Amino acid sequence: MALINKIREKSGIVIGLIALSLILFIVGGDLLGSRSLMGGNSQKVGEIAGHDVMYDEFQQQVEQLKAGYQARLGRAVNDQELNGLREQAWNQLVVKYAYQPQYDALGLKVSDDEAYDMVHGNNIYPSLKQEPIFTNQKTGQFDKSLVNDFFSNLKKAPIDQQLRWKEYEDNMRADRLRTKYENLLNLSTFVTSQEAKREYQSQTEKANVKFLYIPFSSIVDSTVKVTDDQLRDYLNRNKDKYKGADTRSIEYITFSILPSKKDSADFLQELKDLAKGLATAENDSAFAKANSDVDVNADYIGLSQMSEPLRATVGTFYKGGIYGPYQEGDTYAIYKLIDSKEDSVPSIRASHILIRAESDSAKTAARKKAEGLLAQLKAGANFEDIARANPNDATSAKGGDLGWYTKGGGYVKPFEDALFNAKGVGLIPNLVETQFGYHIIKVTEPKTSLKYKFATIKKTIGPSEETQDEAFKKAEFFASQSPDLDAFKANLKKDASFVPFTAEKVRKDANNLNSLTNAREVIRWAFNDDTDLNSISPVYEVENNYVVAALIGKTHEKEVNIADFRDELTSKLRNEIKTEQILKKLGTASGNLEDIAKKYGPEAQVETASDVTLSSASLKNVGFDPAAVGRIFGLKKGARTKPFAGENGVLVIELEGLTPAAEIADYSQYKNQLKQTFASRASYFLNEVIKDKADLEDNRTKFY
Repeated sequence: MALINKIREKSGIVIGLIALSLILFIVGGDLLGSRSLMGGNSQKVGEIAGHDVMYDEFQQQVEQLKAGYQARLGRAVNDQELNGLREQAWNQLVVKYAYQPQYDALGLKVSDDEAYDMVHGNNIYPSLKQEPIFTNQKTGQFDKSLVNDFFSNLKKAPIDQQLRWKEYEDNMRADRLRTKYENLLNLSTFVTSQEAKREYQSQTEKANVKFLYIPFSSIVDSTVKVTDDQLRDYLNRNKDKYKGADTRSIEYITFSILPSKKDSADFLQELKDLAKGLATAENDSAFAKANSDVDVNADYIGLSQMSEPLRATVGTFYKGGIYGPYQEGDTYAIYKLIDSKEDSVPSIRASHILIRAESDSAKTAARKKAEGLLAQLKAGANFEDIARANPNDATSAKGGDLGWYTKGGGYVKPFEDALFNAKGVGLIPNLVETQFGYHIIKVTEPKTSLKYKFATIKKTIGPSEETQDEAFKKAEFFASQSPDLDAFKANLKKDASFVPFTAEKVRKDANNLNSLTNAREVIRWAFNDDTDLNSISPVYEVENNYVVAALIGKTHEKEVNIADFRDELTSKLRNEIKTEQILKKLGTASGNLEDIAKKYGPEAQVETASDVTLSSASLKNVGFDPAAVGRIFGLKKGARTKPFAGENGVLVIELEGLTPAAEIADYSQYKNQLKQTFASRASYFLNEVIKDKADLEDNRTKFY
């Protein structure tokens, strides 16, 4: 009795705990995860120029873009499009908090009068001219009167259309403001006459040189030992060259969720049952629509729109006939012929051989070759063999087959006219000339205007619930038996069917793990602050797989370690050591280059190079080496450099002759070249400077 009373006393607490547990279960990650009720930094999506971008602000920006985008498309956005909208939302916030203060400081703005001029005036916004609703259907040109009609009805238009225009206008103003800002920078770019002269000289001054070259590859890598202490010292000496990055290295195993043999057998039986049902259904179209996994075209279709398996049975078509199931890519299709009719637009199937004439001067030779091939075909040669032997376009590999073509489908007029004026099936006796060259054409299927209407069922085979459950149980058991990395690796060895994969240095905004696409959840787990090195993940479903992952490596933006750049550091340091070895063996390097090479050994090469320019920045058999080329133009004729390390080996260079750049009166051509080069880089560098000044912190990957 005492025990029962005690239970009664505590029952309220128990009920409360159960209720709280249910709430936690329902709310889940939103309560305890990154968007916790505790607020604070857990809701911080990022920081831009000292402004904390919280989740609500960022998501509101995304939702505005999403609403406008869906209104334009008339459908919901997919995952890829949503990722793009999030990127756009972030960039808009960067403009708001990083760029806008720069605009304000300079007094830059887009006035209402200027915005009006961009829509109604003489300086129409370029992308507005490309909008289909403002294009005259008769002329194909932008029509300002259509803009006026649009605005006269805008206030009466649905609210979503008004919002779309408001979004478009905001983007238009922002783009104009950015253009003004960049133009200010471009207009401030100045190239002096001396800079232009130096650019002219770097392109036209030419040197003839003779050089000794001992490539680093002449010393086998395995003979040069590099220790971690040496790598650490090299990294410390070159800190500015190696920037850290937040990455994760992940080892993972997949458990495929694919249809089993039983699933396939059941699916085949389902297809047979559906074919029977479609054959006897009173309302064919409704039955097909109700049983199809994907939307299908219910209109009349011609032969050019049919799948190859269906088209192959066209000779057996009759009203009410059932055709299929046919495999068409990832789906299986069953067709019931409902009706057929003659159409005004015919279709035809043909093959061709193209002999290109790249220029007017090449026409005679191209025509002569085409006439020779046509003569061979008339004499009985195989068309497909001739087409494959003359690969001038993508159809050659298919024996010249163009497939079915509907009149008006896009072929150039001379070619299309020849096709549809052909007398029956067979080789067209004359060449057809187009802007692409000379065509030999063979009609392989007769011209037809028949079109067909089908009730179509398309089904996609997938794993049964039983198969999915079995795969999940295997993945769940593997994860439960792998509490740490050692156990993970030990369990991999227990079953030969387990194939581990490794994704090295995955960035936090990545979407894929090797060929495993849409793996964001696994990547977010790897970057979670609570995920320690050597941790094992829970089971994640990624497309047609269950995934169990292990975190095997971390790099951090503010902590650069030799492990982050081991291969590159090893190569650079090894070349430093090889340089010391080569220089030691060369000694004082006296005598002519041939004698020095002979003393050094067969690894030393003596080369000559003529017409070397400073702007080319490369040497024959050495490759890109701007520092080496720069030394050439610091020599006097007959002088020689001391042995030095280049990009790919040790060099000694002699200047045999120098042809100075001829004096010219006007360097404007080179001044303009430099200006264009600077202007082309301005937008990128401006963006990088502003982002750097804004000290961006981007934590979006913790939320999405």
